[in-house]
Amino acid sequence: GYTSFWNDCISSGLRGCMLIELALRGRLQLEPCGVRRKRETWNPLKLHYQLRNVRERLAKNLVEKGVLTTEKQNFLLFDMTTHPLTNNNIKQRLIKKVQEAVLEKWVNDPHRMDKRLLALIFLAHSSDVLENAFAPLVDEQYDLAMKRVRQLLELEPEAESMKVNTNEMLWAVVAAFTK
Repeated sequence: GYTSFWNDCISSGLRGCMLIELALRGRLQLEPCGVRRKRETWNPLKLHYQLRNVRERLAKNLVEKGVLTTEKQNFLLFDMTTHPLTNNNIKQRLIKKVQEAVLEKWVNDPHRMDKRLLALIFLAHSSDVLENAFAPLVDEQYDLAMKRVRQLLELEPEAESMKVNTNEMLWAVVAAFTK
């Protein structure tokens, strides 16, 4: 329904999601290895410092599209604008998809996983919201899901980016968040 006021990791995670989505759509790519300079003008490793007010801008656009609504919520001493979902089924389907990716549909190879789902797992983890998706699982499933996420986190992004038919931007963003 709303992102925690105290979670400052979400904005940078959303930035990473946007970069990966643009790359998967062919709208953004890294310079070829031989051309890259030490001081790129836009460095994915500086994700934490660029694109201001991402949460607010995304929420506004999602309200305009009818995915979210706007309401005021009281947090002890102050009121805060929140953006609850208009349809919680979408969120539940997404959570189920993430759970299945690391449980029933686990392929043990990040290059055979859906790229958006792989990115979502990495970025949800770095945004401190992945455990929320696994919270409804029974203990054995939760442990297995977290074990598999740790396997993904232990991958070396630079080596993964060199593999055939991979998306370099995805792995550059992952490197920025896991290093």
